Amino acid sequence: MPWWKRLFMAQEAGLVLVIALLMAMLSIFSKPITQRDFERADDNTKITENAGVFSATIKNEPRTFAAADGWELKGAEGNQSLQRTRNVNKFLNLQNLVQLLVNASFIAIMAVAITAVIAMGGIDLSIGSIYALAALMVALVLRYAWPEGVSGLAPRVFGSTAVWFGALAVGAISLVVAIVTGTRKPGPKAAGTEASKAMAKALAAAAIGVLIVAGWAIVREMRDNWRGDQLADLKLWATLPLALVVALIVGGLCGLLNGTMIVGLRVHPFIITLGTMAAYRGLCTLPTKSQSVANMSPSFQDFLTFDVNGVTPVPVGIMLIIALIGFVVLGYTVLGRQVYAIGGNEVAAKYAGIPVGKVKIIVYTIMGMMAGLAGFLYVGYYGAAEPAAGTGYELSVIAAAVIGGASLSGGRGSPTGAVLGAILVQLIDNSLVILDIDQSYKQIVIGGAIVGAVVLDQLKSRLMPMGR
Repeated sequence: MPWWKRLFMAQEAGLVLVIALLMAMLSIFSKPITQRDFERADDNTKITENAGVFSATIKNEPRTFAAADGWELKGAEGNQSLQRTRNVNKFLNLQNLVQLLVNASFIAIMAVAITAVIAMGGIDLSIGSIYALAALMVALVLRYAWPEGVSGLAPRVFGSTAVWFGALAVGAISLVVAIVTGTRKPGPKAAGTEASKAMAKALAAAAIGVLIVAGWAIVREMRDNWRGDQLADLKLWATLPLALVVALIVGGLCGLLNGTMIVGLRVHPFIITLGTMAAYRGLCTLPTKSQSVANMSPSFQDFLTFDVNGVTPVPVGIMLIIALIGFVVLGYTVLGRQVYAIGGNEVAAKYAGIPVGKVKIIVYTIMGMMAGLAGFLYVGYYGAAEPAAGTGYELSVIAAAVIGGASLSGGRGSPTGAVLGAILVQLIDNSLVILDIDQSYKQIVIGGAIVGAVVLDQLKSRLMPMGR
């Protein structure tokens, strides 16, 4: 079959067509609105006019604005701005389209990762909570410094009996879990060998427990004793990697915990992630006492909100990079083939020598890291984090993956389709606002889209063997 026919018949092509039709309908039926544009000149700079053209320095970049386009000079010297009022299409205007893509990028990054989870035959309901927890940790680290610095804090943290009791508890629980799972493994292995392996796993879990409990103690110290010192003097080269590392570590640990419990306890991922969804969401409220965190390092936010003539490229660019990486990993690497093999037939994958447990833990860890990355972008773009962030995102992210072609029965999924599905989900959300429809219908529409996608997937699976 020619490549252009394959492209035309692909599910992604259908999604592009649906998105284009929906955008066309919204452009036709949306009402015109009055939009006020505002551009503030940098401090200690002056806006000049020459032949009806204003010249201004905005965010350290020289820009020009034509008076013929409606721009007017406002304010006194040293605090000047350019403003204009114009009628625009409520949907088809640059500000709305950019915001739509930015919001879709948060969902799409997580949708690419959960596509791998679903293709493997799993599910993750905790992604919205991980997203919020990672965002809050980034906001806390970038805003507050503890009173005595790390040198003064470390002795109190690691000298606390709570740390060691916590580590002991984690190790004891892990030992029991490891022994139980070890004895349940088929085969003639001796109980002593299984017990030795279980002890090694328990010691490793205890070490991880020390890090987790110590990290939590640090967060408590920051919560109870902060001076409110902002790290505003940190430059971009310091804040950006610091925030990114914190987000990936927090998200990765949450995903690692999910994967380890799913594999170790042999419990369905729906049950495990349902529990961790509530647990992680509860953790979001403790460090800040349910309050939002804002006023972080300006250099961090300036980078992620950097715009070129009104277009914010950073979140969307990162989304495209993640989509490309997901496309390559799932389509052209050993890990990707193992993911699809496990989702297609887990028993056969085991007999084929695929380390099923290891692959599951890796995929769930990556899922957590991508939720952390999305939280990192959210904090940088909006300049604040709150405990309720990402509520309901698990539904939107799963919907994006399923609409994009991921089969809930496993064995199939497309990162490209996940990105298009995320754009469609966000477009549906945006359309309710554009058409002044009650937001309560959002969950109904997205839920219906998931059911419809599953029904179509089942029909396709039944018709394909019949050659139709």
